[in-house]
Amino acid sequence: MDDEHEPSAWHTVPVTEDLVHGAIELERTEHGLLPHRLPARARAQCADPQLHLAESQPSGVRLVFRTRATVVELDTYSTRVEYRGVPPRPRGVHDLRVDGVLAAQASATGGTVVSIDPSTGATETRPGPVSTVRFDGLAPHDKRVEIWLPHNESTRLAALRTDAPVEPAASGSRRIWLHHGSSISQGSNAASPSTTWPALAASLGDVDLINLGFSGSALLDPFTARALRDTPADLISVKIGINVVNADVMRRRAFVPAVHGFLDTIREGHPTTPLLVVSPLLCPMHEDTPGPGEFDTAALREGVVRFRATGDPAERAAGKLTLTVIRDELADIVARRSDPNLHYLDGRTLYGESDATELPLPDALHPDAETHRRIGNRFAAWAFADGPFAGVNSQADRT
Repeated sequence: MDDEHEPSAWHTVPVTEDLVHGAIELERTEHGLLPHRLPARARAQCADPQLHLAESQPSGVRLVFRTRATVVELDTYSTRVEYRGVPPRPRGVHDLRVDGVLAAQASATGGTVVSIDPSTGATETRPGPVSTVRFDGLAPHDKRVEIWLPHNESTRLAALRTDAPVEPAASGSRRIWLHHGSSISQGSNAASPSTTWPALAASLGDVDLINLGFSGSALLDPFTARALRDTPADLISVKIGINVVNADVMRRRAFVPAVHGFLDTIREGHPTTPLLVVSPLLCPMHEDTPGPGEFDTAALREGVVRFRATGDPAERAAGKLTLTVIRDELADIVARRSDPNLHYLDGRTLYGESDATELPLPDALHPDAETHRRIGNRFAAWAFADGPFAGVNSQADRT
């Protein structure tokens, strides 16, 4: 750092719950405050390391405050994943938004690296140091500052410093949108945390996002349903299907009652809240071919991450699930429940056949950054502009 541009006086700001938006729970650790997107009781009921990693990656979590500061520094300790034999992904990005506008981006440099052998699942962990993410040159007027944490790196918040006092930013009467989905909802292949499709849709819909999108882990788990049940929200959406197919965790006989049970649990805490069920986006490899899905080893040998479906389409007769089957079942479930506040959206409205021709999925499973933007725009236009989320007041306005 250049001492010439160092503030004459720093304000060390305690990172407290009133500054952290979008997290379900905060855990104090050796390296700082770790935002979680599932509560401890849910984490204790799952032994899947993929879910534990995904829920600790703070998709949709951001620090929000008002300040006149011209310099903001955030000390962080990150954990990121790399796959052996594959070029490492770019570092996770911190998005700085000032009064709702993306103003700057920065990445951490230290932290822990978890290296995974995709052919065997073997892992190796390499620890690293705490690093500082710095934003300077900010205008000296009072402003709303948001620091969106990386959607694809677990991030512990070690310290926050500014060159002017900070106060929490009131959310006012903005509605809370609670969303659950898969890695696509978490933001896989998005350019940055505030440009995942749910973050973009939330900005367009002028709502506060709580994103419970979990990579590989939208599997109708009862503990996830209870987390949705117990989280205050004005609007709820659940995107169901792709992980059920590519993990090959259940058959048609189990899937239908599992969806009913998932929705029943949510309704225990939100009996009349607008609840939107979203079926899978178009994914050609799983439209009519069951899972499980796996890494394409031939592509990996060339240093490229791609996925492929390994099931046999003939097994659909025995109850194996495909995306086509799941869409039919979800539409039928919503229609049969006779719930006036329950709605259905075919995911191909957000990304369908013409989109796949224009913007094919780069790894055969996840959309790229431009497609995230398209999905976010379409969801906002469909749900917030004149769909089931339009005209719904916040809880604060209703009380």
